[in-house]
Amino acid sequence: MRALSFLKWMAGGLAGLFFAAAGVSALDEALPPPLEAPAYSAQVLDRHGALLFAQATEEGRWRFPVSLDGVDDDFLAMLVAFEDKRFFSHAGVDPLAIVRAGWQLAMQGRIVSGGSTITMQLARLLEPRAERSMTAKLRQMLRAIQIERRLSKREILERYLTIAPYGGNLEGIRAATLAWFGKEPGKLRLSEAALLVALPQSPEVRRPDRAADAARAARDRVLWRMAEAGLVPETEIARASSFDVPHRRRAMPSLSPHLAMRLLAVHDAKEASVRLTLDGLRQGALETVAREGAERLPPGVSVAMVLLDAATGDMLARVGSAGYLDERRSGWVDMADVPRSPGSALKPFIYGLAFEQGLVAPETIISDRPADFGGYRPANFDMGYKGDVSVREALQWSLNVPAVRLLDAVGPQRLASRLRRAGASLVLPQAGAPGLAIGLGGAGVTLTGLAEAYTALANTGEGTRARLHHGPPERPRRIRVLEPAAAWQVGEILSGVSPPAGAAQTGIAYKTGTSYGYRDAWAVGFDGRHVLAVWTGRPDNAAVPGMSGAKAAAPILFDGWVRAGLGHAPLPARPRGAVELAHGDLPQALKRFTHRAPSETREAPEPAPVIVYPPAGARVELAGSDAMQPLILKLQGGRAPFRWLANGAPLDGASRRRMRQWQPDGKGHQRLTVIDAAGRAASVDLFVQ
Repeated sequence: MRALSFLKWMAGGLAGLFFAAAGVSALDEALPPPLEAPAYSAQVLDRHGALLFAQATEEGRWRFPVSLDGVDDDFLAMLVAFEDKRFFSHAGVDPLAIVRAGWQLAMQGRIVSGGSTITMQLARLLEPRAERSMTAKLRQMLRAIQIERRLSKREILERYLTIAPYGGNLEGIRAATLAWFGKEPGKLRLSEAALLVALPQSPEVRRPDRAADAARAARDRVLWRMAEAGLVPETEIARASSFDVPHRRRAMPSLSPHLAMRLLAVHDAKEASVRLTLDGLRQGALETVAREGAERLPPGVSVAMVLLDAATGDMLARVGSAGYLDERRSGWVDMADVPRSPGSALKPFIYGLAFEQGLVAPETIISDRPADFGGYRPANFDMGYKGDVSVREALQWSLNVPAVRLLDAVGPQRLASRLRRAGASLVLPQAGAPGLAIGLGGAGVTLTGLAEAYTALANTGEGTRARLHHGPPERPRRIRVLEPAAAWQVGEILSGVSPPAGAAQTGIAYKTGTSYGYRDAWAVGFDGRHVLAVWTGRPDNAAVPGMSGAKAAAPILFDGWVRAGLGHAPLPARPRGAVELAHGDLPQALKRFTHRAPSETREAPEPAPVIVYPPAGARVELAGSDAMQPLILKLQGGRAPFRWLANGAPLDGASRRRMRQWQPDGKGHQRLTVIDAAGRAASVDLFVQ
């Protein structure tokens, strides 16, 4: 009876195939197969084509376009051998497989093998139907023949591997390898390839995260079938079977989310595929550095980082915050392109202009004493002064008064113009004209713009504008910012700045910056090939007492440089015209800087003491994780020693320093008073919260 049923089934099937083949041309015209490309997940790719960021399709599925060039060859061989070993020779339907499936059904009373080809499976996926009948099977056969007439074998495999189900909302081999193994499908282990061959047959029953035993058994059946077919040695099968299946599903890559979401917002989500110059490995490393660095900083402080290839302008990494979903740090705010005060981070360009104009040399002596620049009286970060110093020391120690002296000589407008040319356009208060304050952070600049400007120090004075979209190699957009000799002198000086305590000796040149009121801390490092810029601070622009570029941003800079694998490229060789002379060998005019600019710089008389931080009326947040944090007090002017009082009670001892720490005894209104040696006093009221 079973043999008779089999013969009837075969007769019906062959008759159906005969009529299908006879009328295929007419049916092709009347009922073409649905071969329109499906909607893909929007994706942002890195410079190597690896996935940086993706968004699911509108129906909530993960589906990516597939090219066989990006799929593991062993997996493809295993798939064809297991599912459709005559795939490359049949025309969509394999008569031998159908005869075998019918005979097994007739002899054993159950389905042992389905007889479906890969092309028939593609037809079923293109037109999913719940029914399982002879009519449905014949429809698949017809569609398979139609598909084979339209697509090459390669295209059929690519279509199948784009929409095949792999559990849950995963469709296609790329979505599967990313979710189950965290990698692209180009290189798979034997055990991984076998699991991916087995999953589409019963994707929900064999989901590794929900049915590990079923997934493992199905994978092992594929492995042993491969051994029986002689494709894989049994020794390899035994080793592959020893690996466990993944017990959890990985999240899709979401690197550089600020930038990716902004770019995808202007693309059609069905077709969006944006390829950037970012390097996925370095992007991931710096995002980790930013997240870990922020955890070591006070509450609410975020971190942003920009890495540029100084030679080409390619943006290799861009970190907008310490964590996009970190609500404690307003992580959704992209701080890489928000103008903030750079503090002292612009000083290298002041010195570069001074070198360029022949006003000073690295060993020229310059005064670091109180000075009045037409009513503007800058002070150093520690409120102290060092007297006569060399220009080299003034830049390495980031002294404020010498920098303003030089800026007064070269002109603030010239500095602003050069920075604008380099890509670091300054945002001035009330859109006013540049003044001397811009040299110490009295204007806004973005982290990306600052990184672009620093490429000039790595390229003998030629700034390279950032390039974000990947494409054919193009000539870098370089702009002359400083003369080669001047840029080289600045780089040579900054390369002598000692790394932060405990940091690796990378050999890079770097400069830090701290804005007024401890709101922004910066560090920018460079060598002969790369520029890495770091910003730390609160996105809400609140003060962070005690935060500085040297303490907060510089350690993150050096950690990021090492973990991004940047190595060390020597700075450009000394160009023609750049000389190194000891102080005694300098021409008389360069031994001491004595320039008097139009603002009539003069030594200022000793002023009365002024408490410059915290400012009067400030509301200061000092609550830490365990206890209230100390507040940094900063004083300007006055005659040492100084005595401090808090709410009328004297603090311990007198001090000659203009900066000290104070531990409040509680929250609420506080009054601070300082008295100098001449008996002059200054007070501020503040509120501690």
